[in-house]
Amino acid sequence: MLRLLFWIAVIAAAVWFWRKFKNPAARQQRPAEPSAALMVRCAHCGVHLPQDRALSSSQEWYCTQAHLEQGPKSIQR
Repeated sequence: MLRLLFWIAVIAAAVWFWRKFKNPAARQQRPAEPSAALMVRCAHCGVHLPQDRALSSSQEWYCTQAHLEQGPKSIQR
């Protein structure tokens, strides 16, 4: 029984070392994850959208030109 456990441990260690040192360069060259876009909230309707698609006026963000013209809504959310 002890011999069987010994050989299982030896084979498991061999497989682990083989996988670890097989191709270390392939693991290190992972593609960079795309960065998340900064999201802003429309001051009128509260919808969230990417900052590069939003319209700004006096440090407030809006989703459409109509909401920009109407201004911020007075209801607290």
